[in-house]
Amino acid sequence: MNQNLVSIDEASKWATDYLFKDISSSNISYLIQYGKVKKYSGHGSTYVNIEDLKNYYKSYNGYREIKWKEKLGQDLNWRLSFDHLKEKDTTKHVHRLHPYKGKFIPQLVEYFIDDHTDDIKKQLYFKKGDIILDPFVGSGTTLIQANELGIHSIGIDVSRFNCLISEVKLNDYDFISLEKDISHFIYKITNYESNRNIHSFEKELYDNLYEFNTKFFPSPDYKYNLNNKTINEDEYVKAKEFEFQNIYNNLVIKHNIKLKQTKGKTFLDNWYIDNVRNEIDYSLGLIKKIKEIRNKKAIAVILSRTIRSCRATTHSDLATLKEPQLTTYYCYKHKKICKPLYSIKYWLTRYANDTILRLKKYKSIKNNAKSTIITADSRTVDIEKELIKRNKLLFEIYKKQKISGIFTSPPYVGQIDYHEQHAYAYDLFGFERKDEFEIGPLYKGQGVEARESYVEGISHVLLNCKKFFSNDPNIFLVANDKYNLYPKIAQRSGLRIIDRFKRPVLNRTERDKSPYSETIFNLKY
Repeated sequence: MNQNLVSIDEASKWATDYLFKDISSSNISYLIQYGKVKKYSGHGSTYVNIEDLKNYYKSYNGYREIKWKEKLGQDLNWRLSFDHLKEKDTTKHVHRLHPYKGKFIPQLVEYFIDDHTDDIKKQLYFKKGDIILDPFVGSGTTLIQANELGIHSIGIDVSRFNCLISEVKLNDYDFISLEKDISHFIYKITNYESNRNIHSFEKELYDNLYEFNTKFFPSPDYKYNLNNKTINEDEYVKAKEFEFQNIYNNLVIKHNIKLKQTKGKTFLDNWYIDNVRNEIDYSLGLIKKIKEIRNKKAIAVILSRTIRSCRATTHSDLATLKEPQLTTYYCYKHKKICKPLYSIKYWLTRYANDTILRLKKYKSIKNNAKSTIITADSRTVDIEKELIKRNKLLFEIYKKQKISGIFTSPPYVGQIDYHEQHAYAYDLFGFERKDEFEIGPLYKGQGVEARESYVEGISHVLLNCKKFFSNDPNIFLVANDKYNLYPKIAQRSGLRIIDRFKRPVLNRTERDKSPYSETIFNLKY
């Protein structure tokens, strides 16, 4: 046998010595399982090649794991990073139907609620036919995965728009009817023109941008020079940005393009170029005429996703808006001169087609489980009464067995304003905002008073939900608990923290790539 081949236990000892860190046998098994190192078999045993291990630990992923554990602690469970997955996996089927800040990946939910066990998850917490609750449903990740696994589910959220996103993902559709309504909608928008000059303006602008960027920001040469620091980016782009601004201004005048809206009171007034706003208003009028309610909601989410992408902002600030961008600009993301959007037509068509494909894909794997979405405050909602009103079949199941537990990610204290992130949608659809009912919003900060309010809010949710549980429910809360608030929350809620699973969060919405973790708390009464 090759002398470099060693058993899993031997590999664990070698890696511990090599890295001066404790590397367990399960760590090595994880690397084999996800193809990080090659598996060799012989004499009924599994082996790995020391050179493969050495190369892995020298690689980016291996290096990242080591450095993150140094920063965040050796109790960081890298298996729960799901770093072997691609973005298309973590945003599979309906999970990419609409952007949402602060959501967890579906694989994390699936890991804890499915019917497998391993050396980390040593017991089953839920089974097919159970009812699971998410009192902070957000974009519906828990409910969607529960349905795949045949687990019934209930989702609650104070945000009407969050509930709309979740409903559209979970609804069953007559796809002949839905595609007919979407086709008519797209046809009407495509043939609508509020400004006949937009098309010619965009074509001439595109031609000028292409010529300018090819000359002054050639790819990949320009990026290579930036990486090697032979160009001072800030100084160079300042002059070039100003130079193209003159070209842009002349084109705006030539084609008689109105950029800024006359009104300036609402989000829609301030964050959209005039022609885009006209197209949005026309689209909304079409949606109001759609008779089939499920189709109407699905197309509303398509429009919402579209107008989020068409806000007058830079590409690097889509997640967190700074100020309206009505002119061309140097884009630090794409390393060239970019432009705002002047029409919603391209993105509307693209998202409409994408939505149909994703809804069909999810339909093919749904498992006939029942689910319902409740727009309410989880601190006070009477789940039983809401079930009677909204889903009698699920209520009958609930009467026999109650709710088996929770899997949720509560708001993180002082990190996100959940209504404000979708301000465009609240303006568009006229939904009532209930910012004052948010728990731990960004605008309240992370000070002592904000933390105490957060502890009280989450505790009240858990206390209210308790009356709807079966005996011995399993409660999972996913949180970045940097202020160590969850032991206090558990105590006030009459719960015990019986286990913690600490995981690295590798892909965040924001541009901050510094090491970041969250903990999955398993609690019991």
